[in-house]
Amino acid sequence: MFSVCRVLLAAGALAAAAQPPALRVCADPNNMPFSNERGEGFENRIADLVARDLGRRLSYFWLPQRRGFIRNTLNANRCDVVMAVPSAFEAARPTLPYYRSTYVFVSRRDQGPRIRSFDDPRLTTLRIGIQLTGDDYDNPPAAQALAVRHITQNIHGYTVYGDYSASDPQRGVMDAVADGAVDVAVVWGPLAGFFARRARAPLTLTPVEPASDGPSRPFRFDISMGVRRGDDALRERLDRVIADRRAEIRRILKSFGVPMV
Repeated sequence: MFSVCRVLLAAGALAAAAQPPALRVCADPNNMPFSNERGEGFENRIADLVARDLGRRLSYFWLPQRRGFIRNTLNANRCDVVMAVPSAFEAARPTLPYYRSTYVFVSRRDQGPRIRSFDDPRLTTLRIGIQLTGDDYDNPPAAQALAVRHITQNIHGYTVYGDYSASDPQRGVMDAVADGAVDVAVVWGPLAGFFARRARAPLTLTPVEPASDGPSRPFRFDISMGVRRGDDALRERLDRVIADRRAEIRRILKSFGVPMV
């Protein structure tokens, strides 16, 4: 009987060893429309697709997406892939881009002004909502574009982290437009597209033009997945999935209202 148990244990160990390792994804547990711990975000949906194509079980390492996120997740070997990084990101090894989106001006459809450019003279008097990370150079490009034009007195700031105790922490800037607290807001497209569909008043999204405010302030970004530097094997496999499943990935993004350019 003892020998039989040893054989069964050995067989079980061999079977476990034959299973491919889980695809460990680094993600924020409360960051809709991108991800949440219930798997409802579009990055969750794309991660499901990727894991299925790779024949690997999907698992998550959850951490709020703040400064140090890559250092404390991917580069600490707690996970294998971040589902969205800018394609020019240097702290990880980006894959092929799988979508390109833009910052948008958000206004109420029934009364808000339709702004297209930071050079529109109406921005000097309108109440403008923007998302802020702090008082340093890491602020989003909208804050920088307004600052160089000396448009600061009529700015209403909303932290990109939002109220993390709420279910939709970053929704505040969109609600401010719908409720009339600001006349126009500048918001990253995927966030704007998702919450515009859930707004209390009809909203209009207008891509920022031109696509950049000089070489250091782009408003459109290619988005990739990111792996650890040196993990070329996983990057190559992810590139193949992106190439093979591009149409399906695009359908997922469109279902969440992501504006693609």
